[in-house]
Amino acid sequence: MKIDVRKPINQRAKHSRWRGWLLNLVLVLLVFGAVQWWKARPLARGESPPLAGVTLEGRPFDLGDLRGQPVLVHFWATWCPVCRVMDGAIDGIAEDHRVITVALQSGPSHDIQRFMREAGLAFPVIADPEGRIASRWGVSGVPATFFVDAAGQIRDATVGVSTGPGLRARLWLTTLREAAP
Repeated sequence: MKIDVRKPINQRAKHSRWRGWLLNLVLVLLVFGAVQWWKARPLARGESPPLAGVTLEGRPFDLGDLRGQPVLVHFWATWCPVCRVMDGAIDGIAEDHRVITVALQSGPSHDIQRFMREAGLAFPVIADPEGRIASRWGVSGVPATFFVDAAGQIRDATVGVSTGPGLRARLWLTTLREAAP
C-alpha cells in the first residue's frame, strides 16, 4: 500500500501562503491607516471653522447657511495631480449632495474657471489665493476633505486621494452619526 504524503504538505503550504498574504494585507492596511491618521492630525476638528466667500459664479456662500444638512468640504488646487484624480468623484457627489470646494493657491478666479471649463467640472468653488481659508481649517496639503454634519460639526477629515465610493460612504456615516442619540 502506497501513501501519498505530498497532499497534506501541499495543503499546509497552500494555507500558509494564504495566511502570509492575509498578514501582509493587514499590515499594509494598518500602515496606510497610520499614515492617513498622521497626515490628518493638523486638520480642524469639532465645530467647523468659518467658511464664507464668493463662488466662481459670483454667488455669496456661507457654510453656516447650510446647517440642517451634511456638507462635503473639499480643498484642492489646479496644480495638484492627486487632486485631478478626485475631480470626477467630487463632481459626481456634487450632483446629489451639498458640496463646497476651495481652490487653494490656484491663481485668480478666471484661471480656475478656465481649468474647470477645460476639465468639464461643475462643482462649486471658492478661490483661496493666499490660503487664508485653508489655514483656518488646518489644511497644509491638498487634497483635504472634510465631512460636516447638519449641526456644523466636522465628523471626519482626510488628506490625500479618496475614491468616490469612499467619499460617499463617509458622507453616509456622517448622516448616521448625527442621527445617533
